[in-house]
Amino acid sequence: MNDKENKNNTPRFGFNITWIYIIILAVLGYLFLKGDGSSTSRTISYTQFKTYVTEGYASKIVARKDDGTLTMFVKGEHIQDVFHTDAKQLGSAPSVKVEYPSNDKLEEFIEARQADGSFTGEVKYEQGNDMYSNIFWNFFPLMLIVGFWFFIMRRMGGGPGGGSVFNVGKSKAKLVEKGEGTKVTFKDVAGQASAKQEVQEIVEFLKNPGKYTELGGKIPKGALLVGPPGTGKTLLAKAVAGEADVPFFSMSGSDFVEMFVGVGASRVRDLFRQAKEKSPCIIFIDEIDAVGRARGKNPAMGGNDERENTLNQLLTEMDGFGTNSGVIILAATNRVDILDKALLRAGRFDRQIHVDLPDLNERKEIFKVHLAPVKTDESVDIDLLARQTPGFSGADIANVCNEAALIAARHDKKTVGKEDFLSAVDRIIGGLEKKTKVMTNEEKKTIAIHEAGHATISWFLRYANPLIKVTIVPRGRALGAAWYLPEERQINTKEQMLDEMCATLGGRAAEELFTGHISSGALNDLERVTKQAYGMIAYMGMSENLPNVCYYNNDEYSFSKPYSESTAQLIDEEVKRMINEQYARAKELLKLHGEGHARLAQVLVEREVIFAEDVENIFGKRPWTSRTEELLNNEQPSDNTDRKDENQLVSDTSGELPFDYDKSDKA
Repeated sequence: MNDKENKNNTPRFGFNITWIYIIILAVLGYLFLKGDGSSTSRTISYTQFKTYVTEGYASKIVARKDDGTLTMFVKGEHIQDVFHTDAKQLGSAPSVKVEYPSNDKLEEFIEARQADGSFTGEVKYEQGNDMYSNIFWNFFPLMLIVGFWFFIMRRMGGGPGGGSVFNVGKSKAKLVEKGEGTKVTFKDVAGQASAKQEVQEIVEFLKNPGKYTELGGKIPKGALLVGPPGTGKTLLAKAVAGEADVPFFSMSGSDFVEMFVGVGASRVRDLFRQAKEKSPCIIFIDEIDAVGRARGKNPAMGGNDERENTLNQLLTEMDGFGTNSGVIILAATNRVDILDKALLRAGRFDRQIHVDLPDLNERKEIFKVHLAPVKTDESVDIDLLARQTPGFSGADIANVCNEAALIAARHDKKTVGKEDFLSAVDRIIGGLEKKTKVMTNEEKKTIAIHEAGHATISWFLRYANPLIKVTIVPRGRALGAAWYLPEERQINTKEQMLDEMCATLGGRAAEELFTGHISSGALNDLERVTKQAYGMIAYMGMSENLPNVCYYNNDEYSFSKPYSESTAQLIDEEVKRMINEQYARAKELLKLHGEGHARLAQVLVEREVIFAEDVENIFGKRPWTSRTEELLNNEQPSDNTDRKDENQLVSDTSGELPFDYDKSDKA
């Protein structure tokens, strides 16, 4: 074996931070145990002891008879004479230790000094040896400090990405290695066919890049999943992790944010460094709006915005001078409108994948996925459930299935039936029924008249949403509710929106006509029609005096109106005119069908819940048939439940008067 090999095989001393701890601990121990003239306590001879006592240096003597030692405490004015050092460098009670020959001679000497007045202090005799207690009290504080120090050092030297001080700049991304994957696959993602197709294409890019690059194409650098909450953006990312045969880094946008300056940018650099080492791979950043907000909108209080620094580093890593070949970035957000424009440009996020609320067919697929582990009976109709849940996201449908199973278990059923699903929808949307809530007969009659007004108007308007069920049983904080099943329109016409506005005002109009007074029960109705009217006039140009003009301003940080004060006054006048016209229209319809409305309100008071078939028995068949009703004409009206959208539930804050849950569709 040559010298080079011997040199390479020679064990080398590996530096470790533990050696620093050991050296510091040894120095502290040496300084603590070192005894010299500057110590608080020192050992002297018996002859020196007698001299000190004779000269009056002693303030107190403590003798231990068992081991023949004593401790003499020195008076403050004689510390310099005994220790030859400044009294400030010593403790509060400096002393000297002495070995004396015998107890008899010590007692004889002390009595003689007390007789001549040289020693006037206290003499104390102790039994036993407190060496162990002295060792404990001397070393325990030191060991406590050293133990606490080691604990802090271990925390500071924690694992990669941990909550340590030394690793605070490390990435917190969770790594799914190649071949491990997750249990979620694309088969578990129901609906979202177009979004799933684009995500699957990204996986194919990594598995077979030559198929695309040989034609001159480039692998996209990033894809942004955009959509409302609960639509399956994170689920799609989990499916990518389960399907892609490449390393997968997963983290949240808030993981970059830290109170220390520069930490976020450091974590971004560390994340991309790890990704480049494992290329090809995928990085998934959930809720990227936590770090990707538009720059310059929130001025930093201290002159340094850590979030902006992190975003700048992210922009550089995604598409800067460096190359990230083989690293694809997936991100998810439901606030794409607030993201920085530089983050959305081609070359960073090359494509935006919209994950929207599921339509009818997609809801059927989602129900099939979530009903698979649920024990259902033959009465459950997936088609009916899908038609009765427009506006529901995938998370909402999963909640419906779970709530139905809980309701069935609560009633000790062996399987989950259709009624359990209907009750689950009612429970999720309206809250728990409060049949024990105390109401006076007058309040109950007012609620019935209000809800019957909604039902009557919606029955005779062509574009109003089809009625499903009306109840005056309190749910949550609301005292009344009306269920409607709207058509899933892509666009809304002015006539459709006016019909819906008129139906919404039917409750207030019925109160004024048939009780002679109005109540706060129409607060939710008035709020919705006011917002709808302002939207129609100021945004959609549906006003006679302001036609084809849109004053919508997408800048959320703008503090000025995009129109003049005279235009604002004109908008207010148009809103009042539109609402008053529809209110008068609702009152005319109620006057025309007043007898039927009275019968409907009486049935509500008696039964508390009525369905579409009860309204049909009073008013006859609805003169207008919508597409939704054509789909439901083979079903029992009593099986119909509610619809849901993002602003559907507006609770009664006063808890005194009814609110309905229906909401006019947005254009």
